[in-house]
Amino acid sequence: MLRTFISLILFCTLSANIFAQSADEKEVTARVESLRLAMISADKASLEDLTSDDLSYGHSSGKIEGKASFVEGIVAGTSRFMTISLTEQTVKIVDNTALVRHKLIAETGTKEKPGTANLSVLLIWQKQKGQWKLLARHATKLL
Repeated sequence: MLRTFISLILFCTLSANIFAQSADEKEVTARVESLRLAMISADKASLEDLTSDDLSYGHSSGKIEGKASFVEGIVAGTSRFMTISLTEQTVKIVDNTALVRHKLIAETGTKEKPGTANLSVLLIWQKQKGQWKLLARHATKLL
């Protein structure tokens, strides 16, 4: 009984958060999901559509890439993601900028050299010509 009650409260709280999102927050959340899927599938067209020409993409290793090298790294398999799971995501809209924070857990690499990533990520999205574009990303490793 107590378990059912706690589950019901948790469901209602999560549902309230989802329904309380503004239109921009919903759109940014959808763009984050599109980016997650594009990174897994190495979809060049989607990656290019989702990212700003001025992209600054910071890896947890400290490496910084622009749009072209980020997209090429994913497409060529240099940065390979087999799975990506996002948790604890928050979205905050400030004018034409969205700040997205989440935890990212991923299976990376290749069959010959598998790896994992456990990261805390900050994404900065900017509304450009009516579309949310990823402007910057910074990741740090979680222990």
